[in-house]
Amino acid sequence: MARYRGPVEKIERRFGVSLNLKGERRLAGKSALEKRNYAPGQHGQKRGKVSEYGLQLNEKQKAKFMYGLSEKQFRRLFQDANRTVGNTGENLIKLLERRLDNVVYRMGFATTRNSARQFVTHGHILVDGKRVDIPSYRVKEGQKVEVKEASKKNVQVVRSLELTNQTGLPEWVDVDKDKAFGIFTRIPERKEIEIPVEERLIVELYSK
Repeated sequence: MARYRGPVEKIERRFGVSLNLKGERRLAGKSALEKRNYAPGQHGQKRGKVSEYGLQLNEKQKAKFMYGLSEKQFRRLFQDANRTVGNTGENLIKLLERRLDNVVYRMGFATTRNSARQFVTHGHILVDGKRVDIPSYRVKEGQKVEVKEASKKNVQVVRSLELTNQTGLPEWVDVDKDKAFGIFTRIPERKEIEIPVEERLIVELYSK
């Protein structure tokens, strides 16, 4: 299945939680979810009982939409997580967090992961001084991620850094906002990653 390109706020209303798909609107408290906290459509306010399979599928879909992955990409990442020693669900979330587009978003260089992905693919990001234009690139501990010099005055980057000054940054990145670079200091623990996803249900779904 191709990556979803429709109205993203409808997705958040469908699941009833913020997936951080809108940047400035969310940070300004103007998201559609806050105004209409029910599913879109004629019968959106009449939520029925969801089956066990439906709950599992919803968790997978939430993670997919949040991190902007296609079904094929997500399944491949799950397989990698399953082959890694440790808890498969936690491994999956950690692999998602190590994606370069997500790290750019976490460092505050973009207000959404979608914007961060575009920023990476357009060649605006350097990793350890070298241009990397692959959003799925897995950032390693200690690597330096920076906006290239010619892009540091980009309006979107400047605005994003202004907005993230108000919200703060996660503890596993160390960012110099004035110079628009950051260090991915370590892989975060699952308890530190605040996302509305129960990865246990995703594991159950793929284990059938």
